[in-house]
Amino acid sequence: MKIGVFDSGFGGLTVLRALLERVPAEYVYLGDTARLPYGAKSRETVARYAVSSAKFLVEEQGAEFLVIACNTASALALDAIRAAVAVPVLGVVETGANAAEASSTTRDVLVIATAATVESHAYASACSERKLRAIEKACPLLVPLVEEGWIESPVTAEVLRIYMAELLEQARVAGLNADTMVLGCTHYPLLRAQIEKAAPSGLRVIDSAEVTAEQVAGMLQVSGRGSEAKFFATDSVKKFRALGSRFLGREIGVVELVDLETAGSR
Repeated sequence: MKIGVFDSGFGGLTVLRALLERVPAEYVYLGDTARLPYGAKSRETVARYAVSSAKFLVEEQGAEFLVIACNTASALALDAIRAAVAVPVLGVVETGANAAEASSTTRDVLVIATAATVESHAYASACSERKLRAIEKACPLLVPLVEEGWIESPVTAEVLRIYMAELLEQARVAGLNADTMVLGCTHYPLLRAQIEKAAPSGLRVIDSAEVTAEQVAGMLQVSGRGSEAKFFATDSVKKFRALGSRFLGREIGVVELVDLETAGSR
C-alpha cells in the first residue's frame, strides 16, 4: 500500500517516523512549507491548501490512504479533504481523542497545542463527542524552541514548567480531575521526555505521532516496518532536509520541490 502523509511543514515527520516503525507501506510525505503557518489562515484558506495537497498525494502520487499529520488541517479541513479524495483519510485530532478515550478513567483530559488548534476547539469537540471533558492550553513558545533545537535546554524546561502550572490551575478551577494529557501538536513528541518531567506523577501523556501510527496499523490490520519514504516540499528543499532530519530522526536524502498550483492544473 502507498500511504500519503501531509503536513504544513516539518512536525508531521514525527508521525511519519512512527508510521515507518509500525506500518509496512510505501510512503509519500508532503510538507506545504511555502504556505505555512496554517494557523494564521482562515478556515476556507486552510481547506483550500489542504485539499490541493491531498489531491497531489492521491492523484499525482497514487496514495491509497491519507494521514493528515497537521493539527490545524485536521481541525479545520478534514471534512473538505474527505469530500475531495476517494481514499480513506485519518487526521491526528481524531486519533488523539480516540487514544484519550481509551486512556482516561476519570474522563477528564488535558490538551496542549498551538494557539490555532486551541482556538478551533477541535480537541474539546472531539473529546466531548467521546463523553470526555477537556481543557485546552495554547503553548506558542514550544514550536520555535523545538525548531531551534533547544530540546533539552533549561529554558525549554522552565517554559514547560510555567505552561504546566497554568494548565493545572485551569483544570483545578474548572473542577477537572485529569489523568491523561494529549500532545496536540506534532512538534511536541520531540519534547515528550521534558513534558513528562514537568507533568505531575500519574498523568499519562498521549503522543499523537505514536497513537496515529498504532491506529493506522489497526485500521489496515498490518504490522512491521515501512519502506523508505519519498519527500516533497513546496519551498526550500535545503531547509526541509536540514530541519526535517531532526524530526524524522534520520537523514533525509532527496527532497523534490513541487508547485501545487502547477501540479493541480495537469
